[in-house]
Amino acid sequence: MTHMKKLQILLGFLLSIMTFLKPGQAQTKLPQTTAPNVVLIFMDDMGYGDPESYGGYPYHTPNLNKLAASGMRFTNFYAAQAVCSASRAALLTGCYPNRVGISGALMPWSNVALNPSEETIASMVKQKGYKTGMIGKWHLGAKAPYLPTSYGFDEYLGLPYSNDMWPVGYDGKPITDTGSKKSKYPTLQLLDGFNPVMPINNLEDQAKLTTLYTERAVKFIGNNKNNPFFLYLAHSMPHVPIAVSSKFKNKSGAGLFGDLMMEIDWSIGEVMKALDKNGLTKNTLIIFTSDNGPWLTFGNHAGSSGGLREGKGSAWDGGVKVPCIMSYPGVIAPGTVCNNLAATMDVLPTIAALTKSNLPKNKIDGVTILSLLKQETQANPRDHFVYYYDNNSLKAVRQGKWKLVFPHQSQTYKATDMGKDGFPGKYASVTVPMALYDLSTDPGETLDVAKHNPAVIVTLTSIADFYRASLGDDLTKQAGSEKRPSATIQ
Repeated sequence: MTHMKKLQILLGFLLSIMTFLKPGQAQTKLPQTTAPNVVLIFMDDMGYGDPESYGGYPYHTPNLNKLAASGMRFTNFYAAQAVCSASRAALLTGCYPNRVGISGALMPWSNVALNPSEETIASMVKQKGYKTGMIGKWHLGAKAPYLPTSYGFDEYLGLPYSNDMWPVGYDGKPITDTGSKKSKYPTLQLLDGFNPVMPINNLEDQAKLTTLYTERAVKFIGNNKNNPFFLYLAHSMPHVPIAVSSKFKNKSGAGLFGDLMMEIDWSIGEVMKALDKNGLTKNTLIIFTSDNGPWLTFGNHAGSSGGLREGKGSAWDGGVKVPCIMSYPGVIAPGTVCNNLAATMDVLPTIAALTKSNLPKNKIDGVTILSLLKQETQANPRDHFVYYYDNNSLKAVRQGKWKLVFPHQSQTYKATDMGKDGFPGKYASVTVPMALYDLSTDPGETLDVAKHNPAVIVTLTSIADFYRASLGDDLTKQAGSEKRPSATIQ
């Protein structure tokens, strides 16, 4: 058969296919075959009401607005717990943090770390040939080998724990009083891999962090544009102490916190521009969210819970309900809003579904929310969420619009004056009675409707009993049968 004859047969075949296409069908986008890149941006102590698209005011966050306009904004997205280390363990492993033995905020001298036997998002996608990088706050182990490059990340630049764990006072000056709690902290170091590369000695050094992280993120994207990658950018702020570079100081007209929100928004914009520049936007899932709500005791240096009850350090929604925006052109329709329940534990299985990665061998608590991203009819992958806090206290459970709160002691910001200009207010504790809240009409958790909904209480209590048996509960003195140990640092 001649070359011309073959070409004629091929053209005839293509014409016959086009004859049967419905109007407009020829333009239908083919399924994406290239492995998607993933950029996961995790803020520290950013409240539900801080981004402009969630009511943040009077500063502006145009890049976050653009991200929301290009994708999906979640209105019922939860961090696992309202505290640093626990929340980060949940994000990276897809598990409630008590399942993997992590609670609270680990200290620099803590002998606890995330067990290296736990599979993380990074180690999971690495098996599919992904390049993996982490930038920013780790807080799951304070020293080698319990740092990111031992958990699936090819490279790491950042702080090993929170930026307030340093021997510096709230005024930004070095601590000279050896009786002060802060004097016990070692010098805070910026690490590259396992190696210290810059001490963080003052607020001027803190002001460099957002820019340093952003520049490294842009570099990582450029270096890995020719292969699939997972970038985990975990900003150290707006966790206090907050500081901004000269680029944004006094620029917002809304004080230092407003300046910081502008700089954070700039950082997100630089990441988005780097993706555009390298032709990667259409094949990249961007996830933007926070580890917990605002640390309200710091007053004008803290953010906004968006009218939710309380903030960081509690099992109220102001502590664990966080902003979340996801963008992935061709998969997530632009300008969409998701009101379904979802949580940080769901990030790992969702990335697994998109990258066709194998889920961890050990049991996880997350569920893929790909059906929500695609807006599939009647999709509701997460049925419920349980609120643990303190060491291992099950304080509440949510299913649908209902939240049942169990009797417990809780930190509160209501009984004290807030701090100002970097100094904290005082803490108080209150006894919380059992109560049922309808979050669809009462997101601030102020109206107890338990008396009128006994059947709902029975249902939610049965969910709680399941978790008490499997993960334990200090309030009812149950150990739990499905918990795995953390690592012990020698």
